[in-house]
Amino acid sequence: MRLLLIEDDKILVNTLKKSLQTAGYVVDTANNGIEGEYLGNEGIYDLVILDLGLPQKSGIEVLQSWRSSQNSIPVIVLTARDAWHERVDGFKNGADDYLGKPFHVEELTARINALLLRSQDRTPGTKLSVGNIELNEETQTVLTSDGTNHSLTATEFRLLRYLLLNSGKVLSKSLLTEHIYDFDSDKDSNVIEVYIRRLRQILGKEYIETRRNQGYIFKVSR
Repeated sequence: MRLLLIEDDKILVNTLKKSLQTAGYVVDTANNGIEGEYLGNEGIYDLVILDLGLPQKSGIEVLQSWRSSQNSIPVIVLTARDAWHERVDGFKNGADDYLGKPFHVEELTARINALLLRSQDRTPGTKLSVGNIELNEETQTVLTSDGTNHSLTATEFRLLRYLLLNSGKVLSKSLLTEHIYDFDSDKDSNVIEVYIRRLRQILGKEYIETRRNQGYIFKVSR
């Protein structure tokens, strides 16, 4: 899952990016409204964390622009703790949730998870199940059909989660790359093949099918 954090406080950005990456998310950042609006229209993000007090273009203006162009990406706005009017403006202009500063990173992570669940029509919980494969998003482990619980690396976890969330769909290498690496990462399409091979070793070869010249598909049933 790929997040866009639009915030101009460098210290806060560094703290949030590290914490969200540890939670299993790919995170890109923008420090002004113009760049943030542009990135949010790229169609590669699952959710945006948007500060309202941005330079060059305010968060409200960015949000208004997205919604007026039918961009329905889920947005959590960050506001000053006592600025109730900012929260009202945010909701009026299409925000899905808000969080007042200062806040605990754990609360932001919980709100991100809840909003993503709603946007994906999933029920609350820390486990993502497809067939007899069960991914625990909190511990970043996977329970396989033989009852074995396997620990995953950060990249294995991000890749498997995206495959499970899109089970039954053909996913190209480029699409998978977009959702497991941020802009600062060294992207190599061959790396996807390496991680697909690792997941097959963990799950069994029959779960992830290669579609020649198309990509990969996680089978809904064995």
